[in-house]
Amino acid sequence: MGALFLNQLHLFRPRNSTRSMRPHLPQPLSALNPSDVTDLYTNTRAQTEALTANLRPEDMMLQSMEDASPAKWHLAHTTWFFEEFILKPRVKDYRSPDPRFAFLFNSYYVQAGPRHARDKRGMVSRPDTSEVMDYRAHVDAALRDLMDSNQSDDAEITALVELGCHHEMQHQELLLTDLLHGFSYNPLLPAYHAPEPMPVSSEIPLTFSHYKGGLIEIGHDGPGFAYDCETPRHQQFLRDYALADRKVSNREWIAFMEDGGYQTPTLWLMDGWACCQREAWEHPLYWWQQDGTWWSYSLRGPQPLNLDAPVVHVSYYEADAFARWAGARLPVEAEWEHASRGQDIAGNFLENGKYRPLPGGGFWGDAWEWTQSPFAPYPGFHPSDGAIGEYNGKFMVNQFVLRGGSCVTPHAQMRHSYRTFFYPHQRWQMLGLRLAKDI
Repeated sequence: MGALFLNQLHLFRPRNSTRSMRPHLPQPLSALNPSDVTDLYTNTRAQTEALTANLRPEDMMLQSMEDASPAKWHLAHTTWFFEEFILKPRVKDYRSPDPRFAFLFNSYYVQAGPRHARDKRGMVSRPDTSEVMDYRAHVDAALRDLMDSNQSDDAEITALVELGCHHEMQHQELLLTDLLHGFSYNPLLPAYHAPEPMPVSSEIPLTFSHYKGGLIEIGHDGPGFAYDCETPRHQQFLRDYALADRKVSNREWIAFMEDGGYQTPTLWLMDGWACCQREAWEHPLYWWQQDGTWWSYSLRGPQPLNLDAPVVHVSYYEADAFARWAGARLPVEAEWEHASRGQDIAGNFLENGKYRPLPGGGFWGDAWEWTQSPFAPYPGFHPSDGAIGEYNGKFMVNQFVLRGGSCVTPHAQMRHSYRTFFYPHQRWQMLGLRLAKDI
């Protein structure tokens, strides 16, 4: 063990090249002024810590699969992001509380240096949670000093702080869904948040609205923050189409199941059917049947399924099979964005504190909606220079775009051009669907 540790010591040494790796962001930069960015930073950091306030030390260590990370790691990694991309390149006398944190809490930024194995994050009991919180406080103090200094009018610093806040918002969502997945392996099925009766609802008829196609524009059109993958704004041709006025419900998913949806290979893509068979899928993740009633497990604990709430925890493969069974299809992301432009961004998001989908939602919140569009660069896309350019660009293969946000997505992160992405087999996020049809 001693020899192994000594052989790895070089991974923990501060890199002499750190200050030459100053990230560069393309124009336009942040539309926020320094005061607004300071408020955004304060509120974002506080919200992350509030999400973990009631967790126990053992909860903070859970890592149930490679795709998930412990809550403690999320707290530390989001802190490392500000330290690595803002403080180290710009603050001459900045010193990290522990230079080894750069190795422990880097995620996938190859240009930022070596990193701990992703599937072993749950094995890192030290630093403990109190040390991670001290790390957060240390970075918070240094970053506030930088923002309060005469560099506070540096437009690139402002843009990087805003990017770091949106990065942390993404990890707030991941923290909760990763925790849910970890809790699901506990036979006691603990509740993250106190159980609450689901509001009484009735079935909402499935209706479709028609939309005129033609040459449209999608993508971020500013002002305001957007990730690089949302740009540049560009033209795209759409045929006339119809889009469902609500998401697919649990009630409809049960009908799909009862009609043999999981046993009918002709409904499935080839890779999807192979995955369905290999994983023995018979229903969405976290569902089970008890005394003739379907139950689901959520951050509110186990409860009977609300039939009229949007279905979640279904893969792209399942969503595509359902759409085919329903005589419809999944929308392309340009259709979704085109239709949503007329809808205010309001719905059941993280800030509502419900932590599960609710009946009666519109375009936004409750459940991310699969589209049939691959996560690919828009025409003219160019990633940023340096390690910061690894944020989205290198993931543009073998994944599909989802739109609309979920019940654990921060509302502050949403905009009409926002696109997230997952692999077609993944289910642990709040992933649902809305149907589309050709006209």
